[in-house]
Amino acid sequence: MSHFRTENVGGSVAWILHRPHPSIQGLVRQLEVIGLVVREAWPELPAEALGADFIFYDADTGHNEQFPWAPGASPMPMIALIASEAPGRLRWAMEMGAHAQLLKPLSDKGVYAALLVARSNFDLAKSSAALIADLQNRLSSRQTIVRAVMIFVMKGKTEAEAYDLLRQTAMAWRVTIETAAERLVANHSNERGTDDGRHFDLA
Repeated sequence: MSHFRTENVGGSVAWILHRPHPSIQGLVRQLEVIGLVVREAWPELPAEALGADFIFYDADTGHNEQFPWAPGASPMPMIALIASEAPGRLRWAMEMGAHAQLLKPLSDKGVYAALLVARSNFDLAKSSAALIADLQNRLSSRQTIVRAVMIFVMKGKTEAEAYDLLRQTAMAWRVTIETAAERLVANHSNERGTDDGRHFDLA
């Protein structure tokens, strides 16, 4: 179950990437009332914005080159400032990584909620990315173990004997089974002069 962080955001640093406009000054005042330290930039974010806690960005006229990171790879929560409902603009805002949004014309309503929603969605995205990376690593390790077992099978061992031999090898080397499998597969590839890249699926 995910945890929705609702603690005070006071003291956080927020950058606003938007051309000067009276409504932006209203947003600045509201953020300062909440307790944030606010910085403004246009037409692009400076390198120091990488240390921000939140980014508010103009989804109506923005473009990729304004950001010092790739689309969808922001190191902090992103809040889109949107007026246009043109499909292309909305698609770009989402691809850039909007974790929350505020509709123009801006007012003092919904700013605090947008901060909390953006941070919660950002935390969830980070957690999901970490889970996917872990699953990919586990799958890769599993395939490597199968390849190591098949090396022994090709030398006349049964699958049970091959796995037991792999386990004994790992114990002798004082490493994990995954590490032992990686070494065996690498050594086997070097002996053959090439890695044929075959993957053996578990039955």
